[in-house]
Amino acid sequence: QVQLVESGGGSVQTGGSLRLSCAAFRIIFSDSTIINTMAWYRQAPGKQRELVAGVTTGSSTNYADSVKGRFTISRDNAKNTVYLQMNSLKPEDTAVYYCYAATVAGSVTWGQGTQVTVSS
Repeated sequence: QVQLVESGGGSVQTGGSLRLSCAAFRIIFSDSTIINTMAWYRQAPGKQRELVAGVTTGSSTNYADSVKGRFTISRDNAKNTVYLQMNSLKPEDTAVYYCYAATVAGSVTWGQGTQVTVSS
């Protein structure tokens, strides 16, 4: 019902910046496929997937404590696109970052993942 296309991962040195983008495409247009929450999760090797930041249609945001003050999530509702601006990157931010979208009907879609590597 929804397809996510991510871009923007890469490799940077400590203190650098990256911007991730995720565009959501509704395959089926109905009230049930309206996207409510979009978010970014990440998963480092040997660790569980964790929430990085999320944003609702009404622009309410939440962040993991580890990224507060460094990462900013934003959303263009007209384009169904969510962005994650990552500044002051640290080696511990290295992970595969996954885009997440949840519809008003409760259906969840995950992106394919994009690698972010921060070297010291």
